[in-house]
Amino acid sequence: MASPSMYKLRCSIPGHEMDVRGLAAAVFPAGAFVSVSRDRTGRVWVPDSSPNRGFTEMHCLNGHTNFVSCVCIIAPNDTYPRGLIATGGNDHMICVFSLDRPDPLFTLKGHKNTVCALSAGRFGTLLSGSWDTTAKVWLNDKCMMTLQGHTAAVWAAVILPEQGLMLTGSADKSIKLWKAGRCEKTFLGHEDCVRALAVLSDVEFFSGSNDASIRRWMVTGECVQVYYGHTNYIYSLAVFPNGQDFVSTGEDRTLRIWRRGECAQTIRLPTQSVWCCCVLPNGDIVVGASDGIIRVFTESDERMASAEDLQAFEEELSRATIDPKTGDLGDIKIEDLPGKEHLNEPGSRDGQTRLIKDGSKVEAYQWSVNDGRWMKIGDVVGGSSQQSSSRVMYEGKEYDFVFTIDVNEGGPSLKLPYNMTDDPWLVAHNFLQRNDLSPMFLDQVANFIIENTKGHTLGAAQPSGSDPFTGSGRYIPGTDPSPVPSAGVADPFTGHWSISPFPTGGGAYSSASLQQSVTNIYFPKKDAVMFEQANATQILAKLKELNVSAPQDQQLPEDKLCELEALLLTICDLRSNQKPTAEQIDILWKTTRWPEEIVFPVLDILRLAVRHPVVNERLCGETEGVQFCNHILSLMEPQGRPANQMLALRILCNCFAGPQGRQLLMAQREAVMSRAVELRAVCNKNIHVALATLVLNYAASLHNLPDLEGKAQCLSVASAALEVVQDKEAVFRLLVALGTTVSDDTTARDLAQSLGVESQITKYCSVSDPAKVSECCRLVINALH
Repeated sequence: MASPSMYKLRCSIPGHEMDVRGLAAAVFPAGAFVSVSRDRTGRVWVPDSSPNRGFTEMHCLNGHTNFVSCVCIIAPNDTYPRGLIATGGNDHMICVFSLDRPDPLFTLKGHKNTVCALSAGRFGTLLSGSWDTTAKVWLNDKCMMTLQGHTAAVWAAVILPEQGLMLTGSADKSIKLWKAGRCEKTFLGHEDCVRALAVLSDVEFFSGSNDASIRRWMVTGECVQVYYGHTNYIYSLAVFPNGQDFVSTGEDRTLRIWRRGECAQTIRLPTQSVWCCCVLPNGDIVVGASDGIIRVFTESDERMASAEDLQAFEEELSRATIDPKTGDLGDIKIEDLPGKEHLNEPGSRDGQTRLIKDGSKVEAYQWSVNDGRWMKIGDVVGGSSQQSSSRVMYEGKEYDFVFTIDVNEGGPSLKLPYNMTDDPWLVAHNFLQRNDLSPMFLDQVANFIIENTKGHTLGAAQPSGSDPFTGSGRYIPGTDPSPVPSAGVADPFTGHWSISPFPTGGGAYSSASLQQSVTNIYFPKKDAVMFEQANATQILAKLKELNVSAPQDQQLPEDKLCELEALLLTICDLRSNQKPTAEQIDILWKTTRWPEEIVFPVLDILRLAVRHPVVNERLCGETEGVQFCNHILSLMEPQGRPANQMLALRILCNCFAGPQGRQLLMAQREAVMSRAVELRAVCNKNIHVALATLVLNYAASLHNLPDLEGKAQCLSVASAALEVVQDKEAVFRLLVALGTTVSDDTTARDLAQSLGVESQITKYCSVSDPAKVSECCRLVINALH
């Protein structure tokens, strides 16, 4: 009878015609799971009550026109109480199925190459990764965000649902953490493609790589543990229901079960590539492999296969052929191998491999702690010689040699990896230090290395310039340069900016529209918020003063200064019958090209001018609009002057005063918002208030429009700004922007919930001064439900 802690075969399911590439435990029916394959199908399997303890095919899912490579389950909701199934394939598509029908409910198109990773979050959010180097966030049948930053295929993607965080792993060897559509952190440490990710908790996750290692990370950036055991690529990871132990599969033909940080059991399969795995709610493990067979393993005696089936599985395993080039078995010299009598000696650990010479054949055996015997796991074919051997994998790295050193009689053996390019004395020194051994053994170990590597040719040379394993140039968490606080920018003329309060005295901006509702006077905001306050006398005085400092060819003669003065007086009083002239607008526009250290009074005039219909139409229209927008964005470079950055943001806010300005900014939304959000790192409250106002104006313009991508960007930028903004007025405007974005739009609301907006803003419910912050915050939280 098997020990409860050891897994054995439950059943084998020969349903697919080609490799099984993805698995996911289903919500319904109980104990069911979904598989996808290179045979272009997905299949839903439900447990049957027959004596063979197997599974029956419930549905065959058709819809892809090429290989299907990944699958995930979208949680149940009111519309689909049994949940949905999402599959991704080499046809660049994602198909979404219900459990009631074999054809897709809808397909998601947007990726430009194979979709190889899928993960579902709360409220129907779906995250996809692709060979096109991007990940995409979907809600229902719409793409809400595209996550760009990786430089190679995105092989893995998972969602941390409680915090609205997303993780992607890539062939560029990195893992990226995303919050509301922006990359918050990059994790470096793996030395090859990151192929698998698995969520451990709200703050921890696992990663698996082609470097044959598994890493455990904190979302804050620290790698807290590295697990070695696999001898080839790792393809898949899954966590047990206890939230601690996990399983892994890979190219070394194994399923490995990890408990308390150690590899507790190794199960070999009679096929080379073990592509995928999932853990069922009852703790059973499902694996899919390159032979097209799905195998289920259990630790329950009640669900375990019959003795006959277990014997058949062992015999199938014994007939497998093993290619030593995988590195799993090391260098093989038939003449040095022991005979079958060596199998009379027990192994030292579960999964230990031993090679036995049987005449001219080489057989591989694995020690089973549970059965107390050596089990044949295959015949080794194409054995290597000293001259043709492939290099040996150890702890995820390749070496020319991995020596076994017996230090104490009866104690565990130690591994000593060595490359021909290494210094034997340095390797010996490091080996002794790593294993807390006496330095008196230094000569003995070094001479052992020298003696046992005589006559061997050099292995692959290590790349010069950096250590290939701990090498220079690595990313070290926490070394990103912190934002340098600016000297602080007040209004360049008055030293401060006064903004008209609410008519109720609550104090944010000059607009009566927020009084429309008794229960919610804050949102949805439907008209734009302007920066209208000005002291024309001071602006003009500063303009004249700095005109003297302008380059000779840019200085304004007296007559043109008079034209700008006339323009300033006109735009300060929008009720005036006077209209700006074409000449005045031309002079203003040309003067905005002054050097950055003196241009701010000109920008302040432009801020006021774009509110006027004539100026708005002229500068923001089809002829000059894009050029105008690009120039303003150039003033918002992160390394620019804070005074110019603030005024540029205010100019953009005031452009919403006219239809041409609003149309221009909506067309340029992606570029404007992407540049604007970078300024959140500038430690200046006036910049933060202007940034928050820009987001609010976009939210107001998008309200009642079916532009989900635009609303997604509003949510992303608002969330990013709230991470750093301290000024309560800026916080208030961002809250109004959030409320406006989710009002009357269930899809935007669901996206906000999936991005963790509620957990981010809850802290503002306790703000007492000003009271409008907490009032608005509570209203936003109510709107999210």
